[in-house]
Amino acid sequence: MAVNDDVENVRRSSRLASQGEVDWEEKFALSRSSQEQAKKIRRKRISMAICSENPAAPKKNVVYVRRAEREEQAPICKTPNLKEVLPLKQSFFECDAVDLAPRLLGKLLRREDVVLQITEVEAYRQDDTACHARFGKTPRTAPLFGQGGHAYVYLCYGLHVMLNVVADKDGVGAAVLIRSCAPVSGLETIQTRRKQQTIKPILLTGPGKIGQALGLTTQWSSHPLFSPGGLEILDGSSPDAILVGPRVGIEYALPKDVIALWRFAIAGTPWVSAPRNTLQLQKHL
Repeated sequence: MAVNDDVENVRRSSRLASQGEVDWEEKFALSRSSQEQAKKIRRKRISMAICSENPAAPKKNVVYVRRAEREEQAPICKTPNLKEVLPLKQSFFECDAVDLAPRLLGKLLRREDVVLQITEVEAYRQDDTACHARFGKTPRTAPLFGQGGHAYVYLCYGLHVMLNVVADKDGVGAAVLIRSCAPVSGLETIQTRRKQQTIKPILLTGPGKIGQALGLTTQWSSHPLFSPGGLEILDGSSPDAILVGPRVGIEYALPKDVIALWRFAIAGTPWVSAPRNTLQLQKHL
């Protein structure tokens, strides 16, 4: 079978590279990182070219292409029967924030047609120098001191809407920040609000992205998340394994709070924000 020019060019580039014949102009024009990226692109093109020419190509080439495809598209959660899933009771939230945080993993956030599965959270206690409660009760932080199960929504840098779930008893001042989610339903609405036509994890990995995807404003602060309708948290399956690590962006806090392992994420899911290299498998659930 005749081989097209593109395939021949790709193979020629690969052959020259393996023989040490380098395009010196290209070498000096590219930085080391750019060269590595170029190599990855060339390898992908080689694999795709060989596979398209010969369906019986070696399996290693097929695997490489499939791996690249997986990077392009992260899996979306299976849609549960939402008619059978009930909102969590308020008593579920009335516990220490560090205890509540991992229990929220796998639960479902719903507002109208958008349903998200919670995949990453951070806990904040009242005596925590990274918590807004350290400033005391103000008009802005008043919802944080309310009863567990209510929303605490604030603006970060005057731009990002951050959704928190208030924890513990009335007057304590503790909450759990929702850092990342995976889409369950309402994908088109999510993409429209996020202004991104993608289903990669970048769509919902980051606390500001969650608020945007749900169409929230600070007016949702103090909203009861255990009441049907509006914004609510539904029951969901618990993860098989959990990752833990220090929280993100709290360098201003005391050292003991900076290193506290109060960031929790579902193990094995791509729907987790950066940095991921600070997370480790939790030894005991």
